[in-house]
Amino acid sequence: MLKYWLILTLGFFPIMGFAKVYPFFKDISTKIKDPFELRDPFKRKIFKRKAKIKRAYEMTADGSVFSNLPSIDNIPLNQIRIVGILLGKDRRAIAKISTGTSLGKETFILKEGMFLGIDKAELKAILPGGIVVVEKIKNVYDQEEYIETIIPVSND
Repeated sequence: MLKYWLILTLGFFPIMGFAKVYPFFKDISTKIKDPFELRDPFKRKIFKRKAKIKRAYEMTADGSVFSNLPSIDNIPLNQIRIVGILLGKDRRAIAKISTGTSLGKETFILKEGMFLGIDKAELKAILPGGIVVVEKIKNVYDQEEYIETIIPVSND
């Protein structure tokens, strides 16, 4: 019984000085200061992507930005049709321009705070049923007045 206890003690408790010290480990020291900061060899390396450089658009003489992207700025509000709503953290509305009885092929993504139409009506809210647009006009008494217009989601 004492013999088995001695074997178990030497096997499980090498710190107590009973274990054999090999001579090739005697004078060797490691350069690893903190082993917990080493990279896990079983994980993939994470590559950092280079940041994309935003290119400035060309400016015209009046200070506006020239772009070949279609814009919804100079379209009257009665020609804008809402065909979809994206709900979530950042709400978006998908709009198309009506040309007579049919809708155009181009779609526009609308965000809250954008200015629409000829009178620069501000898009105040995007709701599940449509969008709320606020126009600033002057009434007959030369006072500024705000008109709210709700453009519903169209079924067409």
